[in-house]
Amino acid sequence: ELENQLTAKSKTLDELKQSLASNGSAEQTPEAQSLRIAELCEMKDSIVNQVAQLKASMESILEQWRAYDEIYAAVSLMTTRYLYCIDQCKPSEEEASLEALKKQVKTLQ
Repeated sequence: ELENQLTAKSKTLDELKQSLASNGSAEQTPEAQSLRIAELCEMKDSIVNQVAQLKASMESILEQWRAYDEIYAAVSLMTTRYLYCIDQCKPSEEEASLEALKKQVKTLQ
């Protein structure tokens, strides 16, 4: 939204500059020139404010992405550890069979 507003303001400012350049050759009263200059300054101030808002918004978004990256890395590490533990803890097919268990019981007796 801010980008659209900024683009619109920039276009308007460019149009005013072109208009001023084309009308610059014609005689203008000092009052008209003053009004045009005041209008251009007001538009410039508006654009500067919008850019400041956009920067603040982008900084906030970047900070959120940094936090996301840190949390994602931590969760990824925990998931990898969990999967490794699950893989190491599950019994092999031989150990899980009934016959293998009977053999182990006989060996222990």
